[in-house]
Amino acid sequence: MFNNDSSIQFQQFDEKADPSLVKPRLAHLRAAMESANVDAFLIPRDDAHRGENVPAGDERLAYMTGFTGSAGYAIVTKDRAALVVDGRYTIQAPAQTDTDAVECVEMKPDAAQKWLADALPTNARVGFDGWLHTPNAIETLRDALKKSEIELVECTNLVDEIWQDRPAPPTDKIFTLSLEQTGKSAADKISDLAKTIAERNADALVLTLPDSFCWLFNIRGSDIPNTPVTLGFATIEKSGTAKLYVQPEKITSVLSAELGDAVTLCPISTLESDLKGLAGNKTIWMDGNTCPSKLSNIVIEANGELLNEADPVLAIKSRKNATEIEGMVSAQRTDAAAMAKFLSWLDAEAPKGELTEIAIVKQLEQIRRQANSLVDISFETISGSGPNGAICHYRVTDKSDRTLVPGELMLVDSGGQYLEGTTDITRTMATGPATSEQKKHFTLVLKGMIALSVATFPKGTTGTHLDVLARQFLWAEGLDYNHGTGHGVGAFLGVHEGPCGVSPRNHSPLEVGNIISNEPGYYLEGSHGIRIENLLVVKESDKSTENAPFLSFETITFTPIDVRLIDKDLMTPSEIAWLNHYHKQCFEIAASQLGDSDKAWLHQATQPI
Repeated sequence: MFNNDSSIQFQQFDEKADPSLVKPRLAHLRAAMESANVDAFLIPRDDAHRGENVPAGDERLAYMTGFTGSAGYAIVTKDRAALVVDGRYTIQAPAQTDTDAVECVEMKPDAAQKWLADALPTNARVGFDGWLHTPNAIETLRDALKKSEIELVECTNLVDEIWQDRPAPPTDKIFTLSLEQTGKSAADKISDLAKTIAERNADALVLTLPDSFCWLFNIRGSDIPNTPVTLGFATIEKSGTAKLYVQPEKITSVLSAELGDAVTLCPISTLESDLKGLAGNKTIWMDGNTCPSKLSNIVIEANGELLNEADPVLAIKSRKNATEIEGMVSAQRTDAAAMAKFLSWLDAEAPKGELTEIAIVKQLEQIRRQANSLVDISFETISGSGPNGAICHYRVTDKSDRTLVPGELMLVDSGGQYLEGTTDITRTMATGPATSEQKKHFTLVLKGMIALSVATFPKGTTGTHLDVLARQFLWAEGLDYNHGTGHGVGAFLGVHEGPCGVSPRNHSPLEVGNIISNEPGYYLEGSHGIRIENLLVVKESDKSTENAPFLSFETITFTPIDVRLIDKDLMTPSEIAWLNHYHKQCFEIAASQLGDSDKAWLHQATQPI
């Protein structure tokens, strides 16, 4: 089902980026472009399933540019190339690619069209793989490029043509979750979804996001790192007929028996022909922001009508039921003990001046593995010492690994995939006497984290409305951070889950049962990074009334915050009271799971200030 061999490290530290390979690979791609009669080719980070993590054989952007971040895309013309990334990767991208051959561009809504309009002549042809781009994105880009008389052309994937040693697709076995883990059977979920499909006057729904159909069918897999899903596609008809399309090698007799009559298992090779048959003169629901344009084109060519609306499973599964919340809380409690052991160890070892970033990652993973229910880490641990902590999504490698210098700040952002739930936590720790600047920055971040934690807000409030609560104290000092304040978290699924979250871009109302992260930060390039992260569950507020429904948050992460980095003079009495109460909870939850020395450390770390 999953790898539980403690001798095999979940996280690897090899340097995936090799800028020296960029120019020769661009040359090979340009030859393929010439043969395909296109003047440019689009290379997204995404695979056909839009996942944050992708299989090795779908790491096309990394293969061509060296960039290993989780978001971005490249555009290659006959004589120019661009790597387009968002604010999280403005330091990482130029460090990983060959900047003599590739221009790094900030990601904005119109970045691709502007760059292409500048780089290409009139009547140029831009090639793309229809499996890797959504219909909404392609339509938007096509309309924008018409002004420059540039044409978008679907073609075969030219990167795949030149990638001679491309890894094969994963074929790991699928496993099922019990009713005790999910709180609702697959048959009942499918029945409810079929009613939703009928209510929207659609005949069928096509699911292309693995976390959607894995949640719906109560299945999981290990096709990609850190996210327990299987890759494939699913169709659900308004009659309740459901089909799962996967590689046949993934199917076991146990899976077939568990799914029974609720789900028909089909080879993925039959998806296109089945969709053609299903779509004829029917209304097919697809999410135009996530499905491959290849599939939407099949529906249109079969004289079907597209219902282009959001994948309905996204909102449904984000509202965790009581069983899922119980599992998530249990996972956080298990993780609380692991984090206490880890921080106790770090406090003892950091002053010696011998710890490397990789050693810190390895130690944390080995501690988490002591829990029998650990399946994987939920993402690659961010282990940033000193100036590396200022790189928001820093990935330590054998090449970048540095030794932690006592007195530097140490930022560790990590999480686990436990059978009962998913965890995500960031702590920034002192490793010696802290400077007044470090304490000020840390305290401003902490004040923002507390402000969001204690928020009470009307039903219908979005993450966009709440984002300012976490930033207000930094803003007052002319400071900010270039990432969202919070993201949704799945229940033994993706550590980043839509549609809920807290950021300027999160316009979905928060709802009871949502679980989100709360992680403001501050990053001073070349010096230090600070982030403090807990998970919150949305609940009905005790201030809610029938005529005025209000919501609030409950914190479910239970790990001490380093009080050595707090400037108490910047804290209000209510903030100090919150912190002291929180630390009391941390001790009560984790202490019974610890040995004497770690328990003594936790007792000291949670003393009132």
